[in-house]
Amino acid sequence: MRPVSEATSRILKQSFNRKYVALGRIVNNWPQIVGDKLADKAQPVKIRYRKTDKKKAPEASLDIAVSSANATLLHYQKDLILERINQVFGERWITSIRFVSSPSNEGRPIIKKRAAPLTADEKTTLSGMVSQISDDDVRERLQKLGHEILSQKDK
Repeated sequence: MRPVSEATSRILKQSFNRKYVALGRIVNNWPQIVGDKLADKAQPVKIRYRKTDKKKAPEASLDIAVSSANATLLHYQKDLILERINQVFGERWITSIRFVSSPSNEGRPIIKKRAAPLTADEKTTLSGMVSQISDDDVRERLQKLGHEILSQKDK
């Protein structure tokens, strides 16, 4: 008897080896392929294969998840994106790009937690540290900086 994990890994390796390694290479090089500005707005999702003739290599299509507004921008750069993707592989492997609509690929706005108020001990320690500074403006700025640092600490 053999563990099921041996058979599973052998079968999955044969099935998914080239497909997911290729997608991983695209994901790793994504900012260089589409540029830093568009890398956060569109993500490569899936590679679809089509077999044409037995003599020819299979053609591959890349699905890119993008919002409808950014899809227009990427559509005009489609040929450039294909060229850069195929430079990653060293051959013309991806032959077409499909844009898949997603509601919003842009990150959600980060909501900052409210800073915890300083304890009386922290306030006295902080004011003692900056009390020897003669310049009022510098002392006030350092007081604010210290307040921010101390209030952001996990208590």
